[in-house]
Amino acid sequence: MQGKLTLPELEEAVAEGTIDTVIVALVDMQARLMGKRFQAEFFLQSAHRETHGCNYLLATDLEMETVPGYAATSWAAGYGDYVMRPDLATLRRIPWLEGTALVLADVLDHHTHAEVPHSPRAMLRRQVARLKEAGLQAMMASELEFFLFANSYGDLHAAGYRGMAPVSPYNEDYHIFQTTKEEEVMRAIRTGLNAAGVAVECSKGEASAGQEEINVSYSDALSAADAHVLVKNACKEIAWSKGRSVTFMAKYSSQAAGSSSHVHQSLWTLDGRPAFHDPAEPHGMSKLMRQYLAGVLAHAGEITWFLAPYVNSYKRFMAGTFAPTKAVWSTDNRTAGYRIVGEDTKSVRVECRVGGSDLNPYLAYSALIAAGLDGIAQGMELEPEFRGDAYGGQAREIPKTLRDAIAALEGSAMLRAALGEEVVAHYLHAARWEQAECDRRVTDWEVARGFERA
Repeated sequence: MQGKLTLPELEEAVAEGTIDTVIVALVDMQARLMGKRFQAEFFLQSAHRETHGCNYLLATDLEMETVPGYAATSWAAGYGDYVMRPDLATLRRIPWLEGTALVLADVLDHHTHAEVPHSPRAMLRRQVARLKEAGLQAMMASELEFFLFANSYGDLHAAGYRGMAPVSPYNEDYHIFQTTKEEEVMRAIRTGLNAAGVAVECSKGEASAGQEEINVSYSDALSAADAHVLVKNACKEIAWSKGRSVTFMAKYSSQAAGSSSHVHQSLWTLDGRPAFHDPAEPHGMSKLMRQYLAGVLAHAGEITWFLAPYVNSYKRFMAGTFAPTKAVWSTDNRTAGYRIVGEDTKSVRVECRVGGSDLNPYLAYSALIAAGLDGIAQGMELEPEFRGDAYGGQAREIPKTLRDAIAALEGSAMLRAALGEEVVAHYLHAARWEQAECDRRVTDWEVARGFERA
């Protein structure tokens, strides 16, 4: 694939002087890239086999706070190292950074060299392996939305994130003229990612002023998650390089639509046949697909935290905004949390519309696969299709707050069995910390509302 590199190709590029730096990055709990920049010669000499990083990288919050209370690491344990082992299948050029290549790293225990079970890539690998045991593979893709601002990151930070100016002054959903004005950034993102070996299909204007969407071709689950984190990092770096900024917050403003990360998913046999398709069944949905979807719906509340990990995430779930409020399934219905796309074709699939653009794709994909596998293992029957406006009426609701999602995750025997008791405990601790940090903060809204009138 264009942009991908083998080790011999990297050696050649280093000898030619076209690459001098190699980024080795792990994916942290928040789906950010964390790692080191190596002189390319040293990477080729030894770091292509392994390097090391502090184990607090999988035990911090968005502020990089050394959060107390994790079983995996602590001050008492000395915050030792993890091994970062480059996955050379992910080695690629980064065209928007001069002379730079990047490789994603798996995270291993420093002593045993076993994968760290709560590391995001290891979590997804485990679910992929469970599928393989059943003769199946997951094909997935994320539709990522974000807001593009005329301001730079530096200017917004200095202004306390006030005076944010979306690059567009009005709703630009599918609007070609308005997005023409944004092409300096968006074209650089599309072409840069394609040149890096991430197969971008298209970009478009989204529902609110300054809102964008970028779509990447579907692939196997691990490759799709890798592409997701590379897209987010590229959007930020390219926008920064052009004096702009982007945000992947699920809800940056109460006046604007939220930003989603719709997850398209289907199962295929290992020899390449669509396991979700049966032309003899309604909508072309095979028995396996119905069981998978039944499992996802049965565990919809339990997996929500993996789709919506922050207090802010739940402010996106508002009626009439194209963000769902009900965990129901429906064919080609954008009010439902789970929309069936491509009915009556071999591309029939489930589009999970619950996740926000702030999710970690490895965690989200892992939870969805685990829930679907449970539906298959239990032979679950799929509930009747929801028809009409899912914002109205009585139906299974998506948890309304982070507290509700934490309670559902805490009670999930399915996720404890599928992901591991220690893994669930690790992420429950992260979720509770997020809630506690929010609870102790005074917001601008509280001050403006109560300063004089309280």
